[in-house]
Amino acid sequence: MTIQHQGTALITGASSGIGAIYADRLARRGYDLILVARNRARLDTLAKRLSDETGRSVEVIVADLGKGEDVRRIEAVLKDDASITTLVNNAGIGGVMPLVASDVDQMEAMIDLNVTALMRLTYAAVPGFIARGKGTIINISSIVAVGPEILNGVYGGSKAFVLAFTQSLHHELADKGVTVQAVLPGATSTEFWDIAGNPVSNLPEAIVMSAPDMVDAALAGLDMGELVTIPSLPDAADWGSYEGARQKLMPNLSLARPAGRYGLKAIA
Repeated sequence: MTIQHQGTALITGASSGIGAIYADRLARRGYDLILVARNRARLDTLAKRLSDETGRSVEVIVADLGKGEDVRRIEAVLKDDASITTLVNNAGIGGVMPLVASDVDQMEAMIDLNVTALMRLTYAAVPGFIARGKGTIINISSIVAVGPEILNGVYGGSKAFVLAFTQSLHHELADKGVTVQAVLPGATSTEFWDIAGNPVSNLPEAIVMSAPDMVDAALAGLDMGELVTIPSLPDAADWGSYEGARQKLMPNLSLARPAGRYGLKAIA
């Protein structure tokens, strides 16, 4: 069976884990690939395997998206390469230690990668997607976006940004042919945990999903048109209730007078 060419997908953090699985799955869906990560050896090995197995064109770019100059190199690619139809913002780092036990410089570096780089790459891609009337942005957030108490608060805050940013993008771009999705994985079996300082082997097996299962569920959610995909959530209605409660707040979030429950007298 001939698979229709889907354009090019640029994937950050693509050398291992979730990013490498996205590369595999998207190549098999008919995408050429631009793989971005720091580890050239891993990138080259993955690129050769995927090219051999799928026949797709696979380009690798070695870049550290925690560095501004490298972010700008990838921005230029997103602006200049009109074949790019999909951006997967997967690169990120995490933290598991309480704020007071964390290094503030490492927390700033986390924000640089999880927030600033993701935002800049998205802004680089969107104008071309709008001009061409199509494009897909997949932003890898986390369940800590809605459960910031679970892990480090700066990590939770960075992933809450990704969720809010994606929701705003959807509001702005839905009528312009651009699809956006926020993926909120729970604990996933990748090197994330080792890097963060808490090996995945320390976690209960019942809460840890494999990276292939996570990505396959996320892509199924994308196919279903989900704006927010939580791969482990059994009942989508639960997210609907959560979102419905948020929408119910909207009309009363900004009013001319404090709420009566505060017992304040009106000022003439």
